[in-house]
Amino acid sequence: MRRIVLVIFIITMIPLSAEPAHQHKEKEYQAKWCAEHGGIAEYRLDDGSRVDCLTDEYAIEFDFAPKWAEAIGQALYYAEKTGRKPGIVLIDEGNGARFMRRLEAVSSRYHIHVWRDKKS
Repeated sequence: MRRIVLVIFIITMIPLSAEPAHQHKEKEYQAKWCAEHGGIAEYRLDDGSRVDCLTDEYAIEFDFAPKWAEAIGQALYYAEKTGRKPGIVLIDEGNGARFMRRLEAVSSRYHIHVWRDKKS
């Protein structure tokens, strides 16, 4: 019985998320970039979702490089809801080159403007 309890305890201590530790939080990158570009951070939509940064021209999603595909869907949705152009700031903390290539392949087809916030 003690072994079963020990095994269960060990399993519960294993993190469920495979998210790597980041140099800074996404919100920190977002706040700095958005302020520098004259945008509104965390702009709330009528459905309760939030655009990471809304400028006069773009509805922008911020995400770390490995989440490039998720960023595409969010940017397109936010653009649709706001009537702005879709944009993505891909946060590259040193592992982003291959993800940027993937994002650029899709973004050109769907007219998504991409910025790279490189931090390494």
